[in-house]
Amino acid sequence: SSPSLGSRPSSSPPFPPSASPPPISGPPFSPSVFCCRRASLHAAPTYAALFLFPHLFRRSGTGAVSSCVTLRGMNSHGVVPDVSKVTVVDDPALLEEKAAAIRLAGPAKLQVIADFDATLTKYIVNGRRGDSSHGLLRQENAEYDAKRLALYQYYHPLEFSPSIPIEEKTKLMEEWWGKTHNLLIEGGLTYDSIKESVAASEIAFREGVVELFEFLEERDIPVLIFSAGLADIIEEVLRQKIHRSFKNVRIVSNRMEFNRDGRLISFKGKLIHSLNKNEHALDMAGPLHEHLGDSNGLNNLGGSVKDRTNVLLLGDHLGDLRMSDGLDYSTRISVGFLNDNIENNIAGYSKAFDVLYLNDAPMWGVVNLVSQLWPTHN
Repeated sequence: SSPSLGSRPSSSPPFPPSASPPPISGPPFSPSVFCCRRASLHAAPTYAALFLFPHLFRRSGTGAVSSCVTLRGMNSHGVVPDVSKVTVVDDPALLEEKAAAIRLAGPAKLQVIADFDATLTKYIVNGRRGDSSHGLLRQENAEYDAKRLALYQYYHPLEFSPSIPIEEKTKLMEEWWGKTHNLLIEGGLTYDSIKESVAASEIAFREGVVELFEFLEERDIPVLIFSAGLADIIEEVLRQKIHRSFKNVRIVSNRMEFNRDGRLISFKGKLIHSLNKNEHALDMAGPLHEHLGDSNGLNNLGGSVKDRTNVLLLGDHLGDLRMSDGLDYSTRISVGFLNDNIENNIAGYSKAFDVLYLNDAPMWGVVNLVSQLWPTHN
């Protein structure tokens, strides 16, 4: 999450949000095909895979289970197939193996690491590109909004430049984030401005996020929301859009400190930017605010989380896969959300992520995945 101002326009026309997949019903499963990344390779799904991940499959009119779709190129009729509503699994056998290992270890060994913008939140809101948690912020002084926009326009191209060495790029990101934070302080940002900005924003959670958090909370599975943005804004989005807190959720991000008048005076902890947003940031982030609600000991979450060596990682960019850096994990299931420019990115994303959801999909597939790991709570 870059410290930008406002939402950038989509690089291609957005697809309409997809609905949650219908449940599988009907006669007993019959052998069928499951498409992997390469359209020419097919493998019959095992019964275990069908049980674990029924949302990945569709039943044909004859009762056969299939999620077959050509993922690259054109089909035999010379038409690029619509892949916007398909869940893609490059290696179903590996996914099944990882799920079995996580189930065997139990919920006490699992942690969830999630990106925030366009992962937990929707990419399209009310027919347009939704706001990001950092882009929605408006200061009471428009001059400082303009200054932050100028910083974005200068540094953002450098963030993605392939010709800049990582060491130099890291220094540039530290410079960008530091200047942006200084502008927020100099411009007199208040917490009331944050609340007003969130209330006026076009930001919304994917359907199923609340149910996912509730399921994980019941099983004492921690959720770490990693963001290079501002923790206070993310917390306010949770308050206004979900209207509740979760004792197992921690925001690992840049945290503000306000004076008694509610005016920003400094930042807590070390700077977290786009290139160090990973498990190392647990030791860098500032403590939770008292106004978050029932933190229930999550200020000291870092030590216990690092003992949880199985990971469910959720992200919408290939760079989000680095969020588990710093953790010596045993098993990781990575779930990707490819929201836009699908045809150009599906090959790389489907290879990088164990499960890939397309077309700004809801969170129901992830809810089903974790609920099939432990369908009952002891």
